[in-house]
Amino acid sequence: MKNFVFISPNFPLTYWRFCRELRNNGMRVLGIGDSPYGDLVKELRDSLDEYYKVSSLENYDEVFKAVAFFTFKYGKIDWLESNNEYWLMRDAQLRTEFNITTGPKSDDMAKIKFKSAMKEYYAKAGLPTARYHLVEGLDDALEFANYVGYPVVVKPDNGVGANNTYKLKSDDDVRWFMETKDNNVYIMEEFVNGYVQTYDAIIDSQGNPLFESGNVTPLSLMDIVNEGGDSVYYLVKDLPDNIRDAGLRTVKAFGVKSRFIHLEFFILNEDQEGLGKKGDILGLEVNMRPAGGYTPEMYNYSQETDVYKIWADMVAFDCNTKPIGNHHYCAFYSRRDGRTYKMDDYEITMKYGHCLKMTGRIPEALSGAMANQMYVCNFDTEEEMNEFYADMSATY
Repeated sequence: MKNFVFISPNFPLTYWRFCRELRNNGMRVLGIGDSPYGDLVKELRDSLDEYYKVSSLENYDEVFKAVAFFTFKYGKIDWLESNNEYWLMRDAQLRTEFNITTGPKSDDMAKIKFKSAMKEYYAKAGLPTARYHLVEGLDDALEFANYVGYPVVVKPDNGVGANNTYKLKSDDDVRWFMETKDNNVYIMEEFVNGYVQTYDAIIDSQGNPLFESGNVTPLSLMDIVNEGGDSVYYLVKDLPDNIRDAGLRTVKAFGVKSRFIHLEFFILNEDQEGLGKKGDILGLEVNMRPAGGYTPEMYNYSQETDVYKIWADMVAFDCNTKPIGNHHYCAFYSRRDGRTYKMDDYEITMKYGHCLKMTGRIPEALSGAMANQMYVCNFDTEEEMNEFYADMSATY
């Protein structure tokens, strides 16, 4: 029996489904987390062979001892994973320490976690990226910003989501940023006038996709976080050929194997000197884990399938036994508390109840990027989806 250590299996809440499918595939599933066992949902408790509670997942020594305990008790660990961006570096360090060969080790992480290092591999995939500079001081930051022209975008070179990401529009903005920034290493990039479209997939050990999807974010996540806007994105009904091609070239360039991935690309809204023509694709960021929030559930709704099962099949059998069904647009809209919307919850349910798949409160830890009250619907046409977005966003 193969041993799978799942780090933080209780967050996000739906990740118990990964554990259940691993166990259904005959693997021994061993959880490590900092929540009391009694606080885990019953479905997760039923999916774990054993759970080791640490006082904090931030404490590497404790987590190391937990993996060592499982190794002593059950033998060599075959897989270790969190499927969570926050713990990817920790996962790699543990794989290195315990010689777990089924995922990235510490030496592999620079190209996965550092936005500046990703540029080289996007180039190998034949994809342009925004010009960049690693900020050292005020003078060099101003020099770069004036060279590429305002606005510029700054964010941690090793960061998660849109946290600490800013659009700077003037020399004064750059001075403000340099006076207030933390001690992280920041990357400064020229502003790209484009929207984000992704290539999401489950990749087997040979670099081939077992499942493919993609989402479009018509609004900037940076603006949603910094300006407190509503959160909007959708899964495409059918993945465009150019995005699939860019995704697969990126998979090859980064050497992706046996992983759930979420690759981000810019699609230019207009011709931009030095970058390309309207509609061209640029590399943005790679994420070697599923898309965040409730997107794994949305994959299932969009293609009438079960990505938790497909991923567990990849882990256990290096293939997929789960059929893919009919495809739909799957739309996410989350409203921000404190706004007065024209359509209330009852009216939304009355009009869209026939296609409503999920509704509920966003956990506080995710509300900065995902707002507060979310709705997920399936649609067969883009026109229906756009009407839903218009209804959801209308305010007095």
